[in-house]
Amino acid sequence: SIDDFPLIISDNPDLCGLNVTIPYKEKVIPFLDELSLEAQNIGAVNTIQIIRNQGMVKLIGHNTDCYGFHQSLKPLLQANHHKALILGTGGAAKAVEYVLKNLGLEVLYVSRNPEKNNELNYSDLEGDVFKKFKVIVNSTPLGMYPNVDIAPDIPYATITAQHHLFDLIYNPLQTRFLEMAAYFGAQTQNGLAMLHHQAEVAWQIWTQPETG
Repeated sequence: SIDDFPLIISDNPDLCGLNVTIPYKEKVIPFLDELSLEAQNIGAVNTIQIIRNQGMVKLIGHNTDCYGFHQSLKPLLQANHHKALILGTGGAAKAVEYVLKNLGLEVLYVSRNPEKNNELNYSDLEGDVFKKFKVIVNSTPLGMYPNVDIAPDIPYATITAQHHLFDLIYNPLQTRFLEMAAYFGAQTQNGLAMLHHQAEVAWQIWTQPETG
C-alpha cells in the first residue's frame, strides 16, 4: 500500500534511494518534497533520491524512464515513423509520451476507458489507424510474467514491416505482443535496454554527493 511509504523511509535510515513501479509512479508524488524538472513535466516519478542531513530527510522525485526510453528507441526510429500510439495511460505512458513528442512524433493514447481528446478506445483501432501510426508502445502490464499468454487487444493482422512495436515489459523478453507483431513482419523491441539505461541514471542520482 502507498500508505506504507513514510514508514519505509523512517524504518530504513541507511536507504538512499528507491525505484518506483506500477501502480505508484503518480501516487507517490504527494509524499515527496521536490521534483526534478522532467518529473514535473511528465507528472510521474520512477526514481526517488533520499537526502539525509542532520536528522532531516528530503525526498526528491526523478524520472529516469524518459532517458531509458529515449536511449533505447531513438536509434531504431525510421524516416516513416511520424505518429505513435501508446497503449495504456499510467505513469510509464507519460514518460513515453514526453520522449515521443520531444522526438517530433504525434502521439495518441489507447485506453479501455478513454476520457480525453487524445485517447482512443481499443475498438477505434480497426480500419486505417495503423496505416498512419507506425510506432506502437505497450506501457500496460499485459503479458508480464506470470501472465505471459495475455496481450493487448489490437488488430495485429494490420501490422506491417514498416511498424515498430516497443514493449516496456522485459520479463519475458518476448511477450505475446511482440511475438505476434514479429509474425507480421514488424520491428520489435522489449524494455530491457530501457531498464538498463534508466538504472544507470538512477545510480548516478543515488550516489552523487549529498548537498542537502
